[in-house]
Amino acid sequence: MVFDQTLKIDYLFPKRTEQKLPKYLNREEVKKILAVVENLKHKAILSLLYGCGLRLSEVINLQINNIDSNNGVININQAKGKKDRQVMLPQAVLPLLGAYFKLYRPKVYLFEGQSGYQYSSRSVQVILKDAAAKAKIIKDVSPHILRHSFATHLLENGTDIRYIQQLLGHNSLNTTQIYTHITDVVKRKVQSPLDF
Repeated sequence: MVFDQTLKIDYLFPKRTEQKLPKYLNREEVKKILAVVENLKHKAILSLLYGCGLRLSEVINLQINNIDSNNGVININQAKGKKDRQVMLPQAVLPLLGAYFKLYRPKVYLFEGQSGYQYSSRSVQVILKDAAAKAKIIKDVSPHILRHSFATHLLENGTDIRYIQQLLGHNSLNTTQIYTHITDVVKRKVQSPLDF
């Protein structure tokens, strides 16, 4: 008899997880943001966030000895998932880092706050928001959007998705493939049936 009883049949209708496309900035928007930043430390931080596809936690945890300018790489130690990885050190950032290093003389962390400890994540978020406002970017901008922009622009430039996966430190290629849904390259290569 099932009267006056609640049947538990939720398992028959599994909840679907919401999948949103990552937000990103186009190349011009990134250039505008970097162009308006005058403070050397701030420019170096934002340049590494975008130029290397780093997470906010990774950029503030960078230590001086993580930068290998001879081999053109940055060593990321114990990042998300307790994994080590290497990312490219953009040649365009080297003069900026050199000038920054001479002026600020960090001791342990590449980016140190006034107290000598690592720079705060909140400060980086504020720097980026202020730069975006100054550059008249009306999108909601965050450090992670610079990471999405890095991946999207690499994919648009023809970089193999497996290399992008390694640079981002993703365990699964499925995580990285989300960027294929937003790149202009994919949209340009696919023709509408009306155009056949």
